[in-house]
Amino acid sequence: MITDNHLMTMKQRLKIFHTFEDEHIKNLLEMSYEDIKQRCQEFSMDEDKRGAELVYERTRYAYNDALEYFNDSFLSNITSFALQNMKEVDYDDTSTTSTTI
Repeated sequence: MITDNHLMTMKQRLKIFHTFEDEHIKNLLEMSYEDIKQRCQEFSMDEDKRGAELVYERTRYAYNDALEYFNDSFLSNITSFALQNMKEVDYDDTSTTSTTI
């Protein structure tokens, strides 16, 4: 979820002091969050600094019409964050055992 604090942080990074692009920047942040979340699983922008940094960087690339360069520039960061953020799966869960006849 993108908040006004995230918007203000992004505007500071872009050195934007006016408000007429706020909705556009917030939309870019939301799209960037959804993209990183889809690649790396759910995370909190407020609690996970690595995930937030990827969202801000992707938004910066999108804002500057250079989104096609983001993946190549941040591939190792995306991969590393995805691995760190992986949810643990319990394959030994016996509640889903099946019997064969």
